[in-house]
Amino acid sequence: MYPVLDKRTTGRRIRRLMDARGISVKDVQQYLGLACVQSVYHWLDGSSMPTLDNIYALSELLQEPVDAMLCGNRRFKKPESLRPSGAYGGRAESYYKLIQNVPGLSGGIRMVFFPQAEL
Repeated sequence: MYPVLDKRTTGRRIRRLMDARGISVKDVQQYLGLACVQSVYHWLDGSSMPTLDNIYALSELLQEPVDAMLCGNRRFKKPESLRPSGAYGGRAESYYKLIQNVPGLSGGIRMVFFPQAEL
């Protein structure tokens, strides 16, 4: 299936993010330099979607990644290399493995990242 954005759900999500941060429709209009608030209302009710530039700017205004604002039918599996591999999770564990052979670092780092690890 071809991935498609859901305008209505995306609009609701943007509205929730705005409400959570106390940002009004007028604030969005002024921040984006839009001529009127109607465009923003159309986004929020799912009649239309913001342009890519406006989505990017909204991401900054709402302090959320673009993916956190957009809703669609895309489903994907996380690549095996990004999945947690051990008791503490993939990225932190990989980092620990990289630095454990660095003289003078491994003991202190182990206590910060892996407090339950055997010393």
